[in-house]
Amino acid sequence: MIKYAITDPAIYSLEYLQNLENSANWVLFRDKLTSNYKNNAKEFISQTKDYSYKKFIHQDYNLAKELKADGVHLTSTQFSDIKKAKELGLFVIISTHSIDEIIKAQNLGANIVTYSPIFHTPNKGKPKGIKALKEAINSCDIKVIALGGIVTKEHIKEIEKTNAHGFASIRYFMSI
Repeated sequence: MIKYAITDPAIYSLEYLQNLENSANWVLFRDKLTSNYKNNAKEFISQTKDYSYKKFIHQDYNLAKELKADGVHLTSTQFSDIKKAKELGLFVIISTHSIDEIIKAQNLGANIVTYSPIFHTPNKGKPKGIKALKEAINSCDIKVIALGGIVTKEHIKEIEKTNAHGFASIRYFMSI
């Protein structure tokens, strides 16, 4: 099962990135608050170059290519960028919030989707729940990663029962 850590600028540090080496397979550099995203992303790639986890850049597929990241994680408003990112040779993850969006991402050639929110997440709307996650997984051929409100080992155990390809979280990895 993929363990996908999404960085949070509130706790971002070299020690945090080192700790992820033992707990995550994939790491997404995401910081929606900075005006210095490009330099910070470059520093992220530099600091983690020797770590075994796959490295992803949020939203900016051109920057992901420039920095030689493993891929890009697009937002649910970036479906039209899937093809462009794929043409650059990037592994493409895109955020989805409905089965229709999952099918759209699959048809446009994304490698994998996140589906959210599964559990309660501040400011992200009503949780979809485990039953909806199972329905989403069974409705498509693309691999699905559960996202949203995943903060405990019990949440992960519930997700494992769905045949999800993995889980993604900010808060779960903050406590490891």
